[in-house]
Amino acid sequence: MATASRPASSTGFVSGADVVVESLVRHGVDVIFAYPGGASMPLHQALTHAKDRIRTILPRHEQGGAFAAQGYARTTGKPGVCMATSGPGALNLVTAIADAKMDSVPLIALTGQVGTSVIGTDAFQETPIVEVCRGITKHHYLVTDAADIARVMKEAFYIATTGRPGPVLVDLPKNIQVAQLVPDYDVPMNLPGYRPEPRPPHPEQIAQVAAAIKRAKRPVIYAGGGVITGNASDELRELVRKTGIPVTTTLMGLGAFPGTDPLSLDMLGMHGSVYAPGCSSASLRAPGPAGPSWRCKRPLSSPGRCRPRR
Repeated sequence: MATASRPASSTGFVSGADVVVESLVRHGVDVIFAYPGGASMPLHQALTHAKDRIRTILPRHEQGGAFAAQGYARTTGKPGVCMATSGPGALNLVTAIADAKMDSVPLIALTGQVGTSVIGTDAFQETPIVEVCRGITKHHYLVTDAADIARVMKEAFYIATTGRPGPVLVDLPKNIQVAQLVPDYDVPMNLPGYRPEPRPPHPEQIAQVAAAIKRAKRPVIYAGGGVITGNASDELRELVRKTGIPVTTTLMGLGAFPGTDPLSLDMLGMHGSVYAPGCSSASLRAPGPAGPSWRCKRPLSSPGRCRPRR
């Protein structure tokens, strides 16, 4: 039994599910991690119409698919896309969605949902996934009008990838997926109040930071994932080269600074190196002709304080 019509011409009617898939294609999606179920079957049927443009990977569990989409996003820099059905399928995405929010990973999570006429009636495999994920998504949608699909998908990708990246949930009731419409993929977004453009710091603030670094007796740079997200690794290395300040990182900051550099303290924290906490009190001598003179006197495998070269 067909649950989604084949895409028609640009002036013809297509299903809501086909609009979702076409929106994915238009946003450069070439891989989706999707586990099927009754409430998402029209979306899977629509994916078969675009199998030459989007590769559908079937995970063995929805959570695995969502984490795979996260890994795809981390390695490619493109938003990862995962999909699950309603109820237990959607709930299996929760851990990966929360992880994407905390780690600032762009993720689009598509979920099937029971028909709009039975939402809130404890229908079979119905869970209020938008309410469940309200605190762990950057934004979330429950689509109740098929005419909104193109706009919602456009906004979802924009929100997930701008500003501080994060996950966006799009919940799609089954009757919305099978509804017939003439889509408008050029519809303008409606995001009042969302201004992701970075605001440059005031020169006075930069001067204050520079003065604080200059006054510090034992400065240490604590670099996080924002260095990687902001493509600022080169700037970090240039700052370290000019100042000679040692660098420790968070888990998300690993890779922002070479671990083989003499000024690298590796990762800080309970899962980090044993010497990084002691090195956070490291001394830094004033730069001489050969640059700053700093080193850790203890072996890298030994805990303890790092001391200035004598």
